[in-house]
Amino acid sequence: MARVGVLLLNLGGPERIQDVGPFLYNLFADPEIIRLPIPALQKPLAWLISTLRSSKSQEAYRSIGGGSPLRRITEQQARELQSELRQRGIEATSYVAMRYWHPFTESAVADIKADGIEQVVVLPLYPHFSISTSGSSFRELQRLRQLDSSFQQLPLRCIRSWYDHPGYVRSMAELIAEEIRASDVPEEAHVFFSAHGVPKSYVEEAGDPYQQEIEACTALIMKELETILGSSNPHTLAYQSRVGPVEWLKPYTEEALEALGEAKTRDLVVVPISFVSEHIETLEEIDIEYRELATESGVVNFRRVRALDTYGPFIQGLADMVASSLEGPEVNLDQAAELPNTVKLYPQEKWEWGWNNSSEVWNGRLAMLGFSAFLLELITGHGPLHALGLL
Repeated sequence: MARVGVLLLNLGGPERIQDVGPFLYNLFADPEIIRLPIPALQKPLAWLISTLRSSKSQEAYRSIGGGSPLRRITEQQARELQSELRQRGIEATSYVAMRYWHPFTESAVADIKADGIEQVVVLPLYPHFSISTSGSSFRELQRLRQLDSSFQQLPLRCIRSWYDHPGYVRSMAELIAEEIRASDVPEEAHVFFSAHGVPKSYVEEAGDPYQQEIEACTALIMKELETILGSSNPHTLAYQSRVGPVEWLKPYTEEALEALGEAKTRDLVVVPISFVSEHIETLEEIDIEYRELATESGVVNFRRVRALDTYGPFIQGLADMVASSLEGPEVNLDQAAELPNTVKLYPQEKWEWGWNNSSEVWNGRLAMLGFSAFLLELITGHGPLHALGLL
């Protein structure tokens, strides 16, 4: 049997307080996060933002113990997945590729080549595809393949997204059920799904399938939850942290929490949907910031569903996906990163926003909106990167 490498893609995070500044620099130096009309400004801007924002970001990491647990948990997931696959007779070795901190994607690719791996399954640890998460990681792999002839020859199969995989859906429903059963009045417990937000233009103009996949996933989890509990619970899906004058996906988490508090919701079960491991967004933003907001708004019991981490059924579900990928048709990086051609251009706006008919999705209007949003977030300290624990 061919030697299989399973490449797990994740964001990465600073493991120590002194790592925060360099981590932020790596993040903002990525043109997929903020694309400037003058590329030469990319690194100076990254230095400026990381310098100005480091202190505030360090405070957040101190509140959860001094660093991100993301690498430790992701490597545990990799070991558990490797063990599960080998028990099934698949000669697999797992590798971790972080986008903005160690171990970087280049390091994982070097290890794969050194180990003599014969084919690779790329598995993003983002259940829902977005141009800013899985898409960015896929594009980084594309860049590395273009620069490395030996890596180009290595057969590679990608799993684009897996929000509807039965193992994932079942695992989420089981962990939610645990918290509902522990509530004062289980049948009245309100299930609150909180997903990280993106500008509405990402969905409507860039063709990002993120919102569609989040909504479909929520429906699947609630259906499975009803099967487990034998009854249905009310639920809400909201999106965290909008910024700037442009519209973001709605409803907004803060407003939804306040409304539930005003409605005298007693038991709230908060689900950090789309994140499969504990990190600063679950440990600081939800457990501290949103808990305080919900309590002040009138919620009596605030319960947060734990992240999947190395939950046995979840690891088994990941193994199922890898096995299916090996048996099915090859999905290459180009196919995995592809977006539907749904970009909407309004003639009266082309001159104003710098569009032309050959502009790629990340240029022009979205880039300008993103740039203004980052500057506003830099000044205010609120926004999507704060929600993701990046600021």
